[in-house]
Amino acid sequence: MQNELRQRLRSEVLAELQDNILPYWMERMADPRGGFYGRRSGDDCLDADAPKGAILNARILWTFSAAYRILRRPEYLETATRAKREIIDRFYDPEYGGIYWSINADGTPLDTKKQFYAIGFAIYGLSEYARATGDAEALDYAKRLFRDIESHSRDRELGGYLEAAQRDWTPIADMRLSAKDDNASKTMNTHLHIIEPYTNLLRVWPDEELREATASLLRLFLDRFVVPEGRGHLGLFFDDAWHRQDAEISYGHDIEASWLMLETAQVLGDADLLERTLAVTRRVADAAMEGRCYDGSMVYERHASGRYDDDKHWWVQAENVVGQLYQYLFHGREEFLPMAVQSWDYIRCNIVDKEHGEWLWSRRGNEPNRADDKAGFWKCPYHNGRMCLEVAERLDS
Repeated sequence: MQNELRQRLRSEVLAELQDNILPYWMERMADPRGGFYGRRSGDDCLDADAPKGAILNARILWTFSAAYRILRRPEYLETATRAKREIIDRFYDPEYGGIYWSINADGTPLDTKKQFYAIGFAIYGLSEYARATGDAEALDYAKRLFRDIESHSRDRELGGYLEAAQRDWTPIADMRLSAKDDNASKTMNTHLHIIEPYTNLLRVWPDEELREATASLLRLFLDRFVVPEGRGHLGLFFDDAWHRQDAEISYGHDIEASWLMLETAQVLGDADLLERTLAVTRRVADAAMEGRCYDGSMVYERHASGRYDDDKHWWVQAENVVGQLYQYLFHGREEFLPMAVQSWDYIRCNIVDKEHGEWLWSRRGNEPNRADDKAGFWKCPYHNGRMCLEVAERLDS
């Protein structure tokens, strides 16, 4: 039975990746002016003049680089190379270093602030391109951006990483990643997406400074972000001195962190740290399961008031599958394999956009959400593409 479930899950998500997700971005988002368009609406209408976000382009770079590394299809390399050129030629700041937050549709700089979350994603994409191809230029730029984060974001006194800076790395008053976030100087989300690229860069560049920084980040998650007095949920917003500033629960981030933390421990290869991480990530995954519904879907978050945001966001559903798969594979919890398959079935029936392609932003009750973007600053092929690639790679036996 388990072999049948493994084979079914792997074959179905590979078909989803190759027949729906990746073709959508190659065929509908490539901009003849260079790079990729900045936005398509939930009804799949192109906004050719929309600004282009660093996160969108860096995530495209990671997704197609990883797809090429695993599947070796030349069209994936072509798309990854297009994304690499966009990051290096248009988003990279040649004067101060780092990555612009956004550029205009014509490729000129728009918002030149340095959000370290976005710089992390550029490292993630460039390091994966180097991993897939051996490309020296991509690795060089990934190293440069690592040094930018370490020089301008890392808090050497109190630990962790600050959120943002102005173009020239001087302090910035509004450090928020998005309008919905608290204006906190240290956030779990940014740290999660710095440990993620550092881990990937370590695969292709076994540098001791990078190894120390990556291990330090993992210990921060184990000691700071996983709430000590809680059931395993992660705190989201903190001040410089690590005083928590929120009481929300983000089920999507809980389940995503549960497997990214374990991936980092595996790459670091420290046996004691791995053993500790296994214990903690089991707790984090179990806490995330509080947000899992009877049909395999997962709600987004619970507010401090106790009210649930029960939209079924595309990225939360994707991370739910991967997190459950890791519980099955690396924690020996066999019950999580059929749970992961059920969660994939929810996605297949409710989140995949069978009319226009790709995935919906979310589902609200029984209704598809077409008010939010199909592609844009935050809607990228990374969460769903990575889910498919993780399943394909991890179940390739």
